[in-house]
Amino acid sequence: MVEFITGTLQITAATLSVVAGIIAISLFKVSHVNVGLRAWKYLIVALVLFAIEEVIGALVSFKIIAPTFLTHVIPAGIVGFIIIALTLEINYVNTEKGRRNKR
Repeated sequence: MVEFITGTLQITAATLSVVAGIIAISLFKVSHVNVGLRAWKYLIVALVLFAIEEVIGALVSFKIIAPTFLTHVIPAGIVGFIIIALTLEINYVNTEKGRRNKR
């Protein structure tokens, strides 16, 4: 019974992450229009990597594929892209505050 619940939850998480990945790809077009959304490009890449990680995790859980190094490398990439996005957002906010204070 526990395996059934675990499997159902992993399939649900994988499905939701694929839907989130599709939404992220559609948001990529919007991030090109506004300079203030430049950090979103990196968050979108992190979201797509998360979707891939969830799908791989579900496949490993059902023993369809064997665990690989990807289950450790992809989260490191996710964290890296989130750090880049946060740095860009902090820089954007600081420069916008500086412009407003000079007026």
